[in-house]
Amino acid sequence: MFDIMGMMGKIKDAQAKIKEAQSKLVHLTAEGESGAGLVKVIVNGDRKVLKIELDESLLTPADKEMLSDLVVAATNIAMEAIEIKIKAAMKSATDGVIPNIPGMDLGGMFG
Repeated sequence: MFDIMGMMGKIKDAQAKIKEAQSKLVHLTAEGESGAGLVKVIVNGDRKVLKIELDESLLTPADKEMLSDLVVAATNIAMEAIEIKIKAAMKSATDGVIPNIPGMDLGGMFG
C-alpha cells in the first residue's frame, strides 16, 4: 500500500534541503573572461555581477565598443559557469531525498 504520510515527510525533507541549499548559493562564485583575460567578470549564485576587472589598455575612447563587447562576453561566460555550479550544488543537496525517476528531469526546478 502507498504510504502517503511517508511520502509527505520526504517532500518536507526535500523542501527543507532545497531551501537550505538555495540560501548557500550566494556564496558560490564563477568567473568569465574574454579578450584573452583583458576583461574578467565575477558573478555569484544569486546571478548577480560582483566584480568587473578591466585591463587598463582597454580604457581608451577608441576601444569603447570593443570594451562593451568584451564585458558582455565575459558576463555571459560567467553566467553559464555559475548555472553549472548551481545545478551541481542543488543536485548534491537533494541526492537521496528526491527519488530518481527515469525520464523526469528535475534540473529545471532550480533555475
